Amino acid sequence: MVDTLGLVVKVLVCAANIGERAGAKQLLQNLTSPLPRLEKILVDAGFSGDEITQWVNDNFGWLWEVSKRADNQKGFVVESKRWVVERTFAWLGNCRRLSKDYEFYEQMSESFIYLALIRKMLRNLATATS
Repeated sequence: MVDTLGLVVKVLVCAANIGERAGAKQLLQNLTSPLPRLEKILVDAGFSGDEITQWVNDNFGWLWEVSKRADNQKGFVVESKRWVVERTFAWLGNCRRLSKDYEFYEQMSESFIYLALIRKMLRNLATATS
């Protein structure tokens, strides 16, 4: 989960045989702290479906919005707020350990993602205070 600033709230790395919607349910079920300010989750088309939308609304009261382009648009189209997620992926790609899928265990990948983003936040704080 990424907030509007592109900072990661929660990470879940799953095996390749886990689908997007099943992974999203697993991620949301594992949230340990409430997110009182969260109102809407913007997802891409891989997470679309009435079942997951209803499940999120029933269990958390959040709006599950699928970001997709209009049916009549062809070629590359910028989707709303997708750049926030892509920028976060670019930040992660700057870390050599995360540039490729080197890890065997999902927990190691999650840990290195958290470490990379802690490093990013500390650099932002150091720049802001100097």
